Amino acid sequence: MIWLHSKRARRRITLVGCYAIIALFSVFFLFPIYYMAITSFKTNQEIEGLKGIPFLIQQGATLKHYWDLFQKTDFLVYFKNTIQVTVPVTVISMMISILAAYSLSRLRFAGSAAIATGIFLTYLVPESLLFIPLFKTVGFFGLLNSKWSLLLVFPTITVPFCTWILIGYFSSIPRELDEAALVDGANHLQMLLRVFLPVALPGLVAATLFAFTVSWAGFLYPMAFIFSSNQQVLTAGVVSTLIRGDVYHWGGLMAGALLACLPPVIFYVFLMDYYISGLTAGATKA
Repeated sequence: MIWLHSKRARRRITLVGCYAIIALFSVFFLFPIYYMAITSFKTNQEIEGLKGIPFLIQQGATLKHYWDLFQKTDFLVYFKNTIQVTVPVTVISMMISILAAYSLSRLRFAGSAAIATGIFLTYLVPESLLFIPLFKTVGFFGLLNSKWSLLLVFPTITVPFCTWILIGYFSSIPRELDEAALVDGANHLQMLLRVFLPVALPGLVAATLFAFTVSWAGFLYPMAFIFSSNQQVLTAGVVSTLIRGDVYHWGGLMAGALLACLPPVIFYVFLMDYYISGLTAGATKA
């Protein structure tokens, strides 16, 4: 009995410790969102006054920053441009990644493993090293100062990582399914569409969410390639509008950042299980 009580006590202590660690990390990761939210509802006088507790609203909440964001800036134009860029980039990235991952994981040929590794390694090259040669490329195609230039440059980030995720997931699918489909007379395209894509749904969701997030939240390339407000996207547009010289409009910046992050957050909330499953399979399967 003493042993049982001791075992239960240790289990209870371990459980409490785990919950305490989870709570600590939750506070740590959610604090920026909380601070953005309360700052966006503060008056300019309270933000600039730096008096009292900065983590609380003490002089009354206001919606002025949100009103000014919609009425005095091109926020809606930025939002529309971001959607027009994000959706095509996600579709293009997934089409390329699915075909590349299927061919590298299932159509074994000389050098396929080296090519798969090389594709992933290109993802590790930072944007700060790529934007200068990409600037030349975008200029060559006459796409400078156009939101459509992002359709050319964002896939250089999304395709390598999405391909890596899908290679791992496709590799985890039993080869007996390939053989059964071939016996039934299916070609490789039919096999991909009717067998692999339905089975690999978690991997597809994980890759799609990644491509969506990167293209939605990209900052360096829009700042480097787009100069006009009517062509700008959310991330760079809000910053360039609300930071004038050394004057930072913190209330508007926080309101814009909070609204800009809502679409990805909503997608992640509803598709989190698929996302985790897809990343896990892509990371552990050869």
